[in-house]
Amino acid sequence: MLLGEVLRVALQSIRANFFRACLTMLGIIIGVAAVITMLAAGSGAQQRIEEQIDALGANLLNVTADRPFFLRGVARDQLTLEVEDVWALQERAQHIETVVPTLESRNQVKYENKNINVRLIGTTHEYIDIFNYQLAYGRMFTENEDGSRKRVAVLGGGIPRSLEIENPAELLEQRISVRGIPFTVIGILEEVGSGYNSPDQRVMLPLRTAEFRVMGSEDLEDISVRVRSGIPMERAMVDIERVLRAEHKILPGQPNDFAIYDRKQFLETREEAQQTFTMLLASIAGVSLLVGGIGIMNIMLVSVTERTREIGVRMALGATRLNILLQFLIESILLCLLGGILGIALGVGMAELLSRTAGWAMNISPESVLLAFTFSISVGLFFGILPARRAAKLDPIDALRYE
Repeated sequence: MLLGEVLRVALQSIRANFFRACLTMLGIIIGVAAVITMLAAGSGAQQRIEEQIDALGANLLNVTADRPFFLRGVARDQLTLEVEDVWALQERAQHIETVVPTLESRNQVKYENKNINVRLIGTTHEYIDIFNYQLAYGRMFTENEDGSRKRVAVLGGGIPRSLEIENPAELLEQRISVRGIPFTVIGILEEVGSGYNSPDQRVMLPLRTAEFRVMGSEDLEDISVRVRSGIPMERAMVDIERVLRAEHKILPGQPNDFAIYDRKQFLETREEAQQTFTMLLASIAGVSLLVGGIGIMNIMLVSVTERTREIGVRMALGATRLNILLQFLIESILLCLLGGILGIALGVGMAELLSRTAGWAMNISPESVLLAFTFSISVGLFFGILPARRAAKLDPIDALRYE
């Protein structure tokens, strides 16, 4: 029996039991779609993390306050970094290029009749430079405006949308109210999307303005430090530790009341965790492919039983056992092949839908499509072998007598 004849008979069999074939393919369709969607979501998240790593650069350190700290044996629930630590690092640290403090709180911001709750960031004019943020409109506040405690603000890229402003540029030079204090909007950042350290839902204020006019505190959440080019990160960490221990009057043998992190290492660790999580999700989705394969094997066994007399007739007319085996095996593979094609279409559609409606970062790679497609065909081949072998081993005489 020629291959073309085998394919024709397999297609006729599928067409004759079309509804049953659709139900049989459902497991394959869902499995392939789930694998593609999960891999696209994981790849998109990984790509975003890689972009954040590239944006941070290789020479950025983060100094955070440990909380609580101990003073004379009593735990105090307050931050251990202060504005004076920034000046000390700028003056005495030898391997530092830029020091940017972050004074944070959460408060209400009001514009006309709109009122939203956002994170306020008291910082210096170098804030957007150290994190490679871009201005969409206006400008960043200056060092002089910080020193003179000017009431100016730079908005994150998502703030205009939260205030239901269609044209963000309209907010420039407008007054917003922060804790009842009027501020003039002088700049709006470009949106960077959700992710680590995203500024989209933040309002940036000059450090001294935030310290004395808004928050009434000089306790810092963290300090971002850019290390001089060519200086090893470990040497810069030792340099920062030396200055801060002296500034905090920490005696030898006592633990630090601060911590120093390499943000790039943190994001790389996060990327590895994301890869592991993506593979876990893809493996779970792959289970549905196996379930679909079991369904196909079950239906093919039923098909062998239903077509026993047909098999006997074909053998009597000269069909070999290999012809019968190929007939049922190709029929099984065709079911998985069609299910795989429909699953790919569904998976791509689901990824596109999630990207548009939920804002997920989705990246459909040809490798993930090929993997899902190849796996679906392999399932058809693996689970089709047993029914095909059973059909090929039937005795022609017994098959012709079967009722």
